[in-house]
Amino acid sequence: MASRSNRNLVPEAKAAMDQFKTETANEVGVTLKQGYNGDITARQAGSIGGQMVKKMIQSYENQLKGTK
Repeated sequence: MASRSNRNLVPEAKAAMDQFKTETANEVGVTLKQGYNGDITARQAGSIGGQMVKKMIQSYENQLKGTK
């Protein structure tokens, strides 16, 4: 069985990804604290992740059509 991990593919981007996650969490009404956030619900975590993916796809689509 393959091992899974939550490591960044580009370690230098960790701070930017943490900031992106915090901003996105605030947009969906979830307050994250520094460090461990295991007390948030699966629904909250899913809405943060879903919104992050939505924003990344939108950004990529904008790059493809030459706008920002």
